[in-house]
Amino acid sequence: MSLLTLSFDNGPDPRVTPRVLDILASHTITARFFVLGKHLLTEEGRSLVARARDEGHLVGNHSFTHETPLGEDSRPDAVEAEIAATDALLAPLVPAPKWFRPFGGGGKLGPHLLSPRAVEHLVHHQYTCALWNSVPGDWLDPEGWPEKALADCAALPHALMVLHDIPDACVEQLDGFLHRAWARGVRFTTRCPPDCLPIVNGRIAGDLTGLVAGA
Repeated sequence: MSLLTLSFDNGPDPRVTPRVLDILASHTITARFFVLGKHLLTEEGRSLVARARDEGHLVGNHSFTHETPLGEDSRPDAVEAEIAATDALLAPLVPAPKWFRPFGGGGKLGPHLLSPRAVEHLVHHQYTCALWNSVPGDWLDPEGWPEKALADCAALPHALMVLHDIPDACVEQLDGFLHRAWARGVRFTTRCPPDCLPIVNGRIAGDLTGLVAGA
């Protein structure tokens, strides 16, 4: 049996996130949402996070601007500007546990993801850091991404999939993909495969080699 953890990055978006939540509800599926701090500056954005939380979804931090991966961000206050600033807006809505997904720049894994200061912050503040093992490219191919997603489900015992609740990404094909995944015996969970969690509750749980700049 193949397991699938759905995650949605870069929202909340007032045009798309409600549709994603409606589709997930129609399938009785809970997922993970990794949100951008800049979208939590509005009451509408905060309300969507509250709705996702109240419907059983898990919400985490995906940086504030989503512009430069932390391992490549030369600003001395990058950690404060990206992780801490988002947490200040998110914590009143989702106080714990703290989850963080680094910006990958197209779904790539590598030393651009994190800086040593970012790791220090995540450990000190008892974050769990969630990576991924499936990126079907919904933002690149809004119509065709389900084929890659289904292939990943077939190839992996447990896929942690990155989709996006933003315009011109997964939403138009999401319902059909979920029907096809159910029909193929895929089972949905919010648990994450351990090899996608290099930091768990502030503890280094996996090999950070290749994920941290200068390491």
